[in-house]
Amino acid sequence: MTFQGKTHPMARRRQIYEGKAKILYEGPEPGTLIQYFKDDATAFNAQKKGTINGKGVLNNRISEHVFTLLAGIGIPTHFIRRLNMREQLIRQVEIVPIEVVVRNVVAGSLAKKLGIEEGTPLPRTIIEYYYKDDALGDPLVTDEHILCFGWASQEELHDMADMAIRVNDFLSGLFAGIGIRLVDFKLEFGRIWDNDYSRIILADEISPDGCRLWDMTTGEKLDKDRFRRDLGGEVEAYQEVARRLGLFPEGEDSAVLDLESHRKRRGK
Repeated sequence: MTFQGKTHPMARRRQIYEGKAKILYEGPEPGTLIQYFKDDATAFNAQKKGTINGKGVLNNRISEHVFTLLAGIGIPTHFIRRLNMREQLIRQVEIVPIEVVVRNVVAGSLAKKLGIEEGTPLPRTIIEYYYKDDALGDPLVTDEHILCFGWASQEELHDMADMAIRVNDFLSGLFAGIGIRLVDFKLEFGRIWDNDYSRIILADEISPDGCRLWDMTTGEKLDKDRFRRDLGGEVEAYQEVARRLGLFPEGEDSAVLDLESHRKRRGK
């Protein structure tokens, strides 16, 4: 956000939506929104809540970087540009109420449900669909459920699955190149309408909040599992991902977060 004077600029905007990790505000042009990244952290469908100071700043920068690279390989996304430390200008979309989870390694709920040791490599990538409903605990659903209840069409489902595989291939290589194993991750998609015609594009964010990222050598978790499992060192893990991606020169990430903390204390 832009900090000018003592008036909080967000107070002059119309809030469209507030989620667990982000707030959406009316954008400067029709069809645009401003996406604000919060420091709030939640887990287990918001049963566990907390704050990771500086998380929003880091996720904003990481997601900007990843979405820019994905656009470069032809993945359509809602991202337009990063505005400042915590905000992005994005295209307004109609969110498809399905979370697409891509799994390369057994971890988290998959390990728990099937009794398979966490860290077991999968012989093939798995794509799972979850219906977005916090009250129901975001239940696992099949493509038959999605088509039956009209949450997405067959063509949209095909487009989402195709993009998910392409994103996985690209990100697996990107992270492997900096010594990080892409275990699994979550994607969200949205519709952009042109009269009666719509198309599917990638939306939301891609950051350590929605990815499991393990150091290839040590197995150290560099993602939100540090919060879920009370491991501590959450912001340091997010900083490490940003550093390895080349987003901050050595020491700059700490300086940025210090500046952000200072501005917060001053209420600007």
